[in-house]
Amino acid sequence: MGKEKDESFDTRLKAAERRNGLVKEDTSTSPEADADKPLATLALRAGTEMLSALIVGVAIGWGLDHWLHTRAVFLVLFALLGGGAGVLNVWRLVRPTDET
Repeated sequence: MGKEKDESFDTRLKAAERRNGLVKEDTSTSPEADADKPLATLALRAGTEMLSALIVGVAIGWGLDHWLHTRAVFLVLFALLGGGAGVLNVWRLVRPTDET
């Protein structure tokens, strides 16, 4: 009777942990697909970081030029700053970390 109670509790505990996201389920299809997934994810994130930083820089520069009635001074300046910020974000993303 005690053993059945322990098994029932363990089963319910594991089910509750899965429902609450405390246990990662193994949903991989093949080892080859798992090997390519992190690289594709990293590439997509790096591209998104670069593009978003550049878009934000251009938008800020265009807004300042439009507001202050200047030519393209702030647009060029903030496009360069946005590009630099994008490169810095990608560098931080791919930089090796010390996890010791």
